[in-house]
Amino acid sequence: MPFRSIMARLIVLTMALSLAGCGLNSVPTAEETAKARWADVQNEYQRRADLVPNLVATVKGFAAQEKSVLIGVTEARAKATSIQVSADDLTDPAKVQQFGAAQGELSQALGRLLMVTENYPDLKSNQNFLALQSQLEGTENRITIARRDYNEAVRAYNTRIRTFPDAIGAKIFYGAKPMTPFAATTPGAQTAPTVSF
Repeated sequence: MPFRSIMARLIVLTMALSLAGCGLNSVPTAEETAKARWADVQNEYQRRADLVPNLVATVKGFAAQEKSVLIGVTEARAKATSIQVSADDLTDPAKVQQFGAAQGELSQALGRLLMVTENYPDLKSNQNFLALQSQLEGTENRITIARRDYNEAVRAYNTRIRTFPDAIGAKIFYGAKPMTPFAATTPGAQTAPTVSF
């Protein structure tokens, strides 16, 4: 085998090995994982949005006097479902924050609705309401888990595109930008609420 042929193969092999360490596969994999976790977050918010009309219909039958709370929940749900953030928008902190704020308003409205149960024994004893309340609480837990998983995937992706050697491939081949993690948007969200009756 001629020396040139051997040298050419060695050069090609060396280039292939050096590119393999530059994030050519790991950067898109991390990006797709983060996007999939965002889809999980949206799925859980959709599940909640689907449950709210059933919850409101059940409560309407038992708490007509709390009409303003029910209207607030309905309006918050409409607002929350009208704001959409696609996987392509994950690098725009303003869009992610707007989405989170709308979801936070719905969470607050649902909190006020659940407080109604403390004031109306008929609501607490209604099995349909209790079942829907349990599903809603489970959904809120699922949302929390989905947001946590999304933030972890974003952290892994953002770390990958900023560390050597993946940073080389991330910038040169993909023009990768950091994704925005999900953050609390409700003022004082980090402070535990005070419950008083």
